[in-house]
Amino acid sequence: MPGKSQAHTDAVLNVLRGTTLNGVSPYVGLFSAAPANDAAAGTELAGNGYQRQAATFGAPATDTGNVRKLVNTNNISFGPATAAWLQAVAFGIFDAQTNGALLYWDVLPTPKTVEQDDYGQFAPGALVVKED
Repeated sequence: MPGKSQAHTDAVLNVLRGTTLNGVSPYVGLFSAAPANDAAAGTELAGNGYQRQAATFGAPATDTGNVRKLVNTNNISFGPATAAWLQAVAFGIFDAQTNGALLYWDVLPTPKTVEQDDYGQFAPGALVVKED
């Protein structure tokens, strides 16, 4: 089930204890094995021209079932791949281009294998981050 990382959930809850929650510059990463809300890290793609990509998001909006969501406003493009990548099955939103903390994650509606000289992309509005 998609969601927030355990660390980010704790950060949000700690706002009620007077801790501040700062904004981040979000980066999108791709996973060959999805993370989990219990702090299981998942397996992020690596090498062969892969790196996390910066994302911009529009204002929160209401989705089905009164769930709140954000969608990307920029074209997010990974690659080109210098060799085929493992199949991407999930994406994550991180607070840094390298290392950093995973904030949100979700499975991809259609898993994608990026072949050599190809790109992985999210068109504007295609990447959806939900909060209920």
